[in-house]
Amino acid sequence: MPSLPSLPSFRHSGRSGRSLPHIRVPTARAIVDCAVYVDGCRLPGRFTHAAALAQVRERGAGFVWVGLHDPDEEQMADIAQTFGLHALAVEDAVKANQRPKLERYDDTLVLVMRTVAYVEHELHSVSEIVETGEILIFTAPDFVVAVRHGEHSGLATVRKQLEADSDRLRLGPGAVLHAIADYVVDSYIEVTQSVELDVDAMEEEIFTPRSKVAIESIYQLKREVVELRRSVNPLAVPLETLGRGIELPLPKEVRRYMRDVADHHTAVADRINDFDESLSALIGAALAKTAVQQNTDMRKITAYISIAAVPTMVAGIYGMNFEHMPELRQVWGYPLVLVVIVVICTGLYINLRRNNWL
Repeated sequence: MPSLPSLPSFRHSGRSGRSLPHIRVPTARAIVDCAVYVDGCRLPGRFTHAAALAQVRERGAGFVWVGLHDPDEEQMADIAQTFGLHALAVEDAVKANQRPKLERYDDTLVLVMRTVAYVEHELHSVSEIVETGEILIFTAPDFVVAVRHGEHSGLATVRKQLEADSDRLRLGPGAVLHAIADYVVDSYIEVTQSVELDVDAMEEEIFTPRSKVAIESIYQLKREVVELRRSVNPLAVPLETLGRGIELPLPKEVRRYMRDVADHHTAVADRINDFDESLSALIGAALAKTAVQQNTDMRKITAYISIAAVPTMVAGIYGMNFEHMPELRQVWGYPLVLVVIVVICTGLYINLRRNNWL
């Protein structure tokens, strides 16, 4: 018989620990938009990030605005090399879930903001209510680099609005920084309005008589409010610094706009703190209502047991099988005992009902 050909050995395949070759993704795949702005107007044509920066520095006027979405380490390293970004800031841009903060590296400002979005849900569903993301903004005299993490925080609307207002774009990269910060804080306002409706609906249901208490839903909403507070509240200090920091490389007009954004942020943070306190009070009210319901149920059970104890006691006495017992040989003895039992039980029922035990 002819011998079968030997099969190739898999002993040295990827299963044994050999890693697959790394495929580098071009930086352009992470760039959402890249444009050059001179005198408040966008220059026609398409630019790579390197060509856009070269164009601005050759002209000696204008700035570059680059938007990126979820870049990896190699893509961000390419951007950092072109724009001269600090290594620590680049590391923050790659690793998401950073705390909101403002840092300065020479003439470059780095603002980290958390983005939030409201997720539609049923009132009593234990699911995610607030979705979070992140935006990092690098601003310098001749460029803006906006790095976005998450699917809900697109900045295309902000770019279109600024391109329609050339007077604001003439203020330079600071105007872009303000526009993005204002957009993020406005999204906070929209989310808090939606969460407020949930809190009001939960409060109305808790204080409705004879309604069922869904304590899990309150805990879920409180957990989401805590997540919202962690995303929003730490941004207060960076916004205050941008609005009051005279030493920062920002135009005076931009600092005025940033103070307005900081005021809006303060109002949002106060509302979120109110939500937290309201939900804590609702949890206490729900636990108290549950205790009251349990006490009511126990009173009803006790009342019915008291009524049932009467025939049980009488039946137990007459079931002792003694020969000499009252009315044991009388014809009317059995009906009399039944009548006595019914009268006593009826009296107990009326009395318990009158005292709200039934």
